[in-house]
Amino acid sequence: MVMHVTDQSFDEEIINSDIPALVDFWAEWCGPCRMVGPVIDELANEYAGKVKIAKVNVDDNRQIPARFGIRNIPTMILFKNGQPVQTIIGARPKEELAKELDKLL
Repeated sequence: MVMHVTDQSFDEEIINSDIPALVDFWAEWCGPCRMVGPVIDELANEYAGKVKIAKVNVDDNRQIPARFGIRNIPTMILFKNGQPVQTIIGARPKEELAKELDKLL
């Protein structure tokens, strides 16, 4: 299941996580974000227990996107051991995202 994290819960859920994470920075009005949404949902089911899949709504949460220099959405950041290890900008096919997630494991 996809987690929805906020400025307040980000560090606890992502930075302090024992397992790797993919964080999708998105907004309701963003067309490509809506395209990648179902892919993110599928990956959350397939990687349950292995990788945390989370979303941050950039309109509702300003601090975390600013902290990581998010300029375009969708942007996905992969975290391992609390550190950002890769940034993916723009909608990507499921297979490409799955390959990147596999590298985290």
